[in-house]
This record gives sequence, structure tokens and C-alpha cells, in this order.
Amino acid sequence: MSKKINLFANFKSDFASGLVVFLVALPLCLGIAMASGAPLFSGIISGVIGGIVVGYLSQSHISVSGPAAGLTAIVLTAITDLGAFDVFLTAVFIAGLFQLVLGFLKAGTISNYFPTNVIEGMLAGIGIIIIMKQLPHAVGFDSDFEGDQSFIQADGSNTFSSLLHVFNYVQLGSIVISILSLCILIAWDKISFLKKLKLIPGALVAVIAGIVLNEFFVNSGSSLAIAKEHLVSLPVPSSIEDFKQIIVTPNFEGILNPQVWVVGLTIAIVASIETLLCIEASDRMDVQKRYTNTNVELKAQGIGNIVSSLLGGLPMTSVVVRTSANNNAGAKTKMSAIIHGILLLISVLSIPFLLNKIPLATLAAVLLLVGYKLAKPATFVHFWQKGKYQFIPFIATLIAVVFTDLLKGVALGMIISVVFILKGNLKRAYIFRKEEYADGDVIHIDLAQEVSFLNKAAIKETLQSIPGNSKVIIDAKDTIYIAHDILDLIHEFKTIRAKEEHIKVKLKGFKKEYQLQNNDDNHVTIVHEYDALKRVMVQKEVKHFDKE
Repeated sequence: MSKKINLFANFKSDFASGLVVFLVALPLCLGIAMASGAPLFSGIISGVIGGIVVGYLSQSHISVSGPAAGLTAIVLTAITDLGAFDVFLTAVFIAGLFQLVLGFLKAGTISNYFPTNVIEGMLAGIGIIIIMKQLPHAVGFDSDFEGDQSFIQADGSNTFSSLLHVFNYVQLGSIVISILSLCILIAWDKISFLKKLKLIPGALVAVIAGIVLNEFFVNSGSSLAIAKEHLVSLPVPSSIEDFKQIIVTPNFEGILNPQVWVVGLTIAIVASIETLLCIEASDRMDVQKRYTNTNVELKAQGIGNIVSSLLGGLPMTSVVVRTSANNNAGAKTKMSAIIHGILLLISVLSIPFLLNKIPLATLAAVLLLVGYKLAKPATFVHFWQKGKYQFIPFIATLIAVVFTDLLKGVALGMIISVVFILKGNLKRAYIFRKEEYADGDVIHIDLAQEVSFLNKAAIKETLQSIPGNSKVIIDAKDTIYIAHDILDLIHEFKTIRAKEEHIKVKLKGFKKEYQLQNNDDNHVTIVHEYDALKRVMVQKEVKHFDKE
């Protein structure tokens, strides 16, 4: 059973992180709408709904939803084929209905079968994409769409060719502001007295500094002044009539068009898979190691897409870039995502003229730091040290994500992981036993010889179902191989949940090969190496236990 969350318990940190995500989401919402061939305001609408509606309905604590770069090609093609944006909105409405059905069918459990190295490869690949896409903006070359995150771009060029063109379009003022923004962001994380100012995020300080410095350049007539085309460009409605022209509603006459249903089903499938990937990644990022009910998430996304379509917004997913920024900014609960949505709504209604003064170079600096944290060198070293069976799926996923797209990259990583699994033997994952004694029940989990990541769902469910104040013995005396994901689950269960819910955990028989040790202060150290991922079957068996 899920614990009831007090959304205002961490309001200070959640407001700060929500502000950071708002600053990151604003240009992405506009850029993705532009890359999708849709009205710019439709991206903002999707961001607002993703923050407020999906943020409230979702059980994820740190993920953030909004218009997704991974859907731009589908949206662009669909709008062209269907002939009108209002007809396309009908397809988005249908996609939301499909996602609701998937949620009730409990299709969200598929996310439990994504191995950690594939998820980490996906995140690192996205980090590299962010860095490559933002470098041109950091030096003043802004012809590349903010929302176009693919390697091959709409005009036939690619990310590398865009980087080569940078040298022909360098704008010195943008470089100065980018360097200043990066210095502020890094200092905010490193300098101790600045780190105490949690309510004021470094990204906000960087944005203010960028605006002030550029205004100084403009008013002083400096050659460093950044031109309007290198600033945020947001629609500025001045009357109710302007709003009416901005907001488009679905044309439900298109519901009789079979092609509309095909587009709706396509969006539902792709958006659902991207959401599940992001949710699995966000749960990995969460320092408190809380798990999200993915079936509830699919329902929340479905309702979000229905509402977004009715108001003229783009289809949405849970998005890694915004989620990463949210986590790095110190978000504690989903209130951060809700706050980011509220700030998006308030800003576009009240201060669009001020937002349009933000240099794209400053926002690029914020995203460059996010990209680095996703693809930091330590991650590569970590998987390299674990051997080829961990590193190969990781690096293959990363390369495929960078040069193709997210779904193809993850599919390749999964295929390689499955190949490694098929080389192994099918064994039982564990035996579950429960004995009753006068001083309380003792739960025994005897691990089998081989335990792979495919057993993560079953073992996660077993550990989550253990009640508070229990006594648990996890025995690995017969085990010769345990997957990285399973060791992480045991580690997180013992060091976090067991302490919070007063569960006494004893580890027995763990060997030096994977070095999971049970020490006196009830902490677990995990440093493990293993050969090949092997698929196993899960079997629960009740048998007598002789208490020592």
C-alpha cells in the first residue's frame, strides 16, 4: 500500500526545484512545438497540463511530464498527413483513451524488465544529445530547433554538421553569458555558503545574471549585445481575442477517419513506452529509492493527453531531461512538478515580455550541466569495471540512442541483454518461506543458484510486501550469480526501507564473488562483478525451517 504523501512537507526544496524545471521546460516546450510543426502555444499548454494535471495524478515523486522530443517526428508527419492541427488533436484525444485502457490492463509492469545497464545507457545517451544540441546555442548559433533532439534533422543535416557550422556563427556576447552562467551554476553546487541558499536555485541566478548583463550590453551600445533572435520567443497575447486565436480545440468530425485512429494508437504506444522508460530511470535517480506504480502513471498520462488535446496542447510523456533537472535541483515530492506547471501558466499569462529577454545561451548553460550529470565519465568507468556483459549493452544503448532515437537504442540494448541471458541456464530465483514463532514470524528468502534482472519484478514485489517490524533472513549460500539489479534491490531494502519500518534483516551466505556483506552496524556494502545475465524462473515454495 502506498504511503500518503504530504505535498507541502518539503515545499521549500520543491519550490526551488520546480523553479529550475520551469526554466528548463519553457524553451523546450516552445522548441518541441516548433519542431513538430504545431502552434508554439500548444507546447506551453502541454507543459502546463503535464505539470499540474499529470503531476497531481501521478505517483512518481520526481518525474516531470510535458511535450516530448521523441514524438516530434510522429507529430510533424501526423499533422501533415491529417491536413489540420484540430484533426490531429482528435488523434491525441484517442491516444489518451488508449493509455487509460493500458493502465487498467496493468501494462505498466513491463517497465520492471528494463535492465539497469540499458536504462543507464539511455540516460547517458540523452546526456550526450543534450550537450551536442546545446553547444551551438551556447555560442550564439540558434538555427537548430530547440526541440529537435534527433541526430538526423528535418533539413537533412545532422548534429555533427550543426556543430561544424558553429564556427561560422559565433556570437561573442552569447559566449560571455554562457561562461558566466556555467560559472554561477558550478559555484552554486561547489561553494559551501552558496549551497545553503537552497530556496534560490543557481539556474534562477544564472538567468537573472544573463538578462541583466545582456540589458547592460544593449543599453550601452556594446557589440556584445545579443540580438532578439537569440532570446526566448514566447507569444504575447494582449486581449481575450488573442487567447481565442491561440487556443485550438479538437475537430471531432475526424473521429470517423481511420487514419486518425492509427495516429492515436501510434502516439499511445510510443508515448507509453517512453513514459515507462523515464519512470524506471526516475526511480533509479531517486535518492530515497521510492518506486512508482507504473499502471497509475499510464492512467495519469492518459488523462493528461485527453485534457491537453481538449485545450489545444501537444501529446506528452514523462520526460528524462526535465526529470533529471528536477532531481538535480533537489526535488523531494511531486509538488515540484506541479509548481513547475503553475509557474509555466503564470509566466505565459503575466510576464511573457520579461521571459522574452532570457538569452538562449543561459538556458543552454543550464542544460549543458544537466547533460554532463547524465553522461559523466564515472558512469562509463562504473560499467567498464563490471565487465563486458554489463558494459556492452550499456555502450550499445548509448550509441544507438545518440545516432537513432530513444526507442531503437533501448530495443538494441534489450536484445543484447536477452542474448546474454539465453546463454545461461533457467533456474529458480528464490524460495520463500515463513515460519511462525512465539516471539514473531521469521520470513526466509533463499536465493537460487542464478538470479537475473528478469526476476526484479518478482523480488521487488516480495520485498515490498514484507510488513513492518518483521524479521527477514535472505540466504545466498547456494547462489553463484546475482544480477546487479537484484543486489541493488537488496541493498536499498536493507539500508532504507528496513530502517524506516523497523524490519530486521539478516544476510547469510553471500560470497566474495559479488561481495554483499552483512556488517555489525546493519549497513550493506555492495561491490559486485558478474559474468553473464541469465534468465531464471520464479517459484515460491513453503517448507519447514529449523531455527538455529
